[in-house]
Amino acid sequence: MNGIMIQGTASDVGKSLIVTAMCRLLANEGFSVTPFKSQNMSNNSYVTIDGKEIGRAQGIQAEAARTEASVWMNPILLKPRSDQHAEVIRFGTSFSTFSGKDYRDAFYEMGLESIDLALRHLEENYDVIVMEGAGSPVEVNLKDRELVNMKIAEMADVPVLLVADIDRGGVFASVVGTLALLEPSEKKRVKGILINKFRGDPELFEDGIRWIEEHTQLPVVGVLPYVEHRVEGEDSLSLNNRFISKKGSIDLAVIQLPYLSNYTDVEPFQDEDVTVRWIQHPAEIGEADAVILPGTKSTIHDLNWLKDRGFDHEIRNVMSRGGSIIGICGGFQMLTDSLIDEYGSDTGEPGLSATGLGIISAITSFNREKTTVRMDGKLHPSTKLDTLISGYEIHLGNTTFTNSYEHPFLQLEDGRSEGYYGQDGRVIGTYMHHLFHNDQWRTEWLNRLRQKKGLALEANRSRRKDETYDDLANEWKPHLNWDLIKEIMFEGGPQ
Repeated sequence: MNGIMIQGTASDVGKSLIVTAMCRLLANEGFSVTPFKSQNMSNNSYVTIDGKEIGRAQGIQAEAARTEASVWMNPILLKPRSDQHAEVIRFGTSFSTFSGKDYRDAFYEMGLESIDLALRHLEENYDVIVMEGAGSPVEVNLKDRELVNMKIAEMADVPVLLVADIDRGGVFASVVGTLALLEPSEKKRVKGILINKFRGDPELFEDGIRWIEEHTQLPVVGVLPYVEHRVEGEDSLSLNNRFISKKGSIDLAVIQLPYLSNYTDVEPFQDEDVTVRWIQHPAEIGEADAVILPGTKSTIHDLNWLKDRGFDHEIRNVMSRGGSIIGICGGFQMLTDSLIDEYGSDTGEPGLSATGLGIISAITSFNREKTTVRMDGKLHPSTKLDTLISGYEIHLGNTTFTNSYEHPFLQLEDGRSEGYYGQDGRVIGTYMHHLFHNDQWRTEWLNRLRQKKGLALEANRSRRKDETYDDLANEWKPHLNWDLIKEIMFEGGPQ
């Protein structure tokens, strides 16, 4: 198989972003290219055109590759539900929930079969594959049954580039140490080193490049500068770093739930005159113009966490002083009066129920089967706004209103009325992820907050997502030995 695998010396070294950039570079040169990550652990997911669920990073990488995202690009997705258990999504559909030990014991062989099937499908349909590993390939306690690094590079028979993050320090030790812990056959598969997140004058690192090449006998195929980009992140590891430097006239407090999912719902605010503060304590709400309750993989667990910390009282204070609140997916469910987990699909404990925050007069019931579907429509006529809108649903629960006069938020193309729109838009609840990626709606919502503060209204700011991929690829290409990387890609496995 023609391709390459990007592995890292640790988590959060930039593997996902590098795969995204390489997919766009290859697509710009006319190659039919696909991303691939055999097993992804993230609550940040993406709904494919056929209503299946994969890791959001692979959906973004597919967009960069100018191809339609599919389950073949991420056959296994693990979504943590607690410290010990994760839901296993296999080929886009919920398969089971396992503990870490049970997953390794009971699912490993099926995992290998699933990955092999996906790789064969992609090989038949694409010219080249750009693969992403996870964490480090030398987690010695896990290597015997790993499904995501060197074992998968061997299955696909592709070469590997090793990425190290110089921004976190210790780059020389991390590169040499990682290579030293690889088996001889694995080490032969590594064909080059990438240094990522470099700040400052590249000439000051020329001695470092020579040292790495002398001690590893491998070429440094790129020293990538630290970039401020607008490509969505894979997970929440670098969450605060992506938002803390941005200050604006509108203050949004987003509650950072323990089992936060699809945090990328709020990333479009980076393009606005907006401060986004991720908070974990009620006192941090302060005088925020609006509070956002985002999605969660474990609604009742995170609801109890909110109440234990006193967020329920502070949210009511926000409402009493005329502030705004919006709940998305699990956040919407928390705003209702009560939540019922008859089948244990949310908590793992059948029959468990919880009292919600009581902001929206409704009852949420969790189902056995998950809803994953793309959504298209417009704002409901009751909002007195005529705005087209699109996004996607990923959730277990259904929410039923107990007052017939409640106003829906959306009118969908399939005929459904969806969500809640109350107090002239100061309270909104919806199952729609990607809501704020709709430029016109985002601008309308923010302008209502601006108007309340006596600020000037602003025009739409288009995100131009496709240009973002080109900007990233074009910024990094001069810092890559791109011809050598392509030569490595099309040479196959270890020589």
